[in-house]
Amino acid sequence: MIHVLIVEDEELAALRLQKMLLEIDAEIKVVEILDSVETSVKWLNKNALPDLLFLDIQLSDGVSFEIFNQIKIECPVVFVTAYDAYALKAFEVNSIDYLLKPLRKELLQNSIEKFKKLKNSFSSQNLMQKVHQMMEQYSQNNKSFKTRFAINKADTIFTIKADEIAYFYVEDKATFLVQTTGSKYIINYSLDQLEQILDPKQFYRLNRQFLTSLDAVEKVHNHFNYKLKVDLKPKIDAEIIVSNVKTVDFKNWLDW
Repeated sequence: MIHVLIVEDEELAALRLQKMLLEIDAEIKVVEILDSVETSVKWLNKNALPDLLFLDIQLSDGVSFEIFNQIKIECPVVFVTAYDAYALKAFEVNSIDYLLKPLRKELLQNSIEKFKKLKNSFSSQNLMQKVHQMMEQYSQNNKSFKTRFAINKADTIFTIKADEIAYFYVEDKATFLVQTTGSKYIINYSLDQLEQILDPKQFYRLNRQFLTSLDAVEKVHNHFNYKLKVDLKPKIDAEIIVSNVKTVDFKNWLDW
């Protein structure tokens, strides 16, 4: 018998998961369905750990990672999440599995088969390591990024939205914001600061001088010594080189 605990705050989703599990394997017994961090901690404090835990990431009273801060979990976990697939690739390990909503029965069945193969070699230490990694990724994905900049020009102040920005660059110790229209303005931010407050899916630090938006990358050329040369739009009279150290990371960003 495989004892399964489901933590899911959407009742219909929880019941659908339960139904699919019972259809997949008659040996599965759902011992309880819980809907919050609070009820999960209380239940786990009073009951034995299940053989397998299905855990939604976003619950009604917070993120399910908070459970791990209060209870020592030593059973395999299948996270159920609405994360995009790219983010999950970084966490694919044998001890944990991930299912994207809406759930597909064939993928759920794969998770059960994976559990059966790996349950004897499950490592709680590995679980906690991956949970901490997911917490960091979750925080990054849900961080509020800067969406506009206030610009002072003569006696007026106006705003430029992040999606209207082509790129930023540094020249003579000043940081310039360049719009997609070609207009440029000096702003009181360093590239280091901009790198922290802008959405990393949309903006990338090419080198010490340039930070670009995705839409501003016009062409990328192979350069000597495994470096890359980047053409930006609007055009700028500068040779923009991505070092060989950042080449793989930059290509991955382009394909994000």
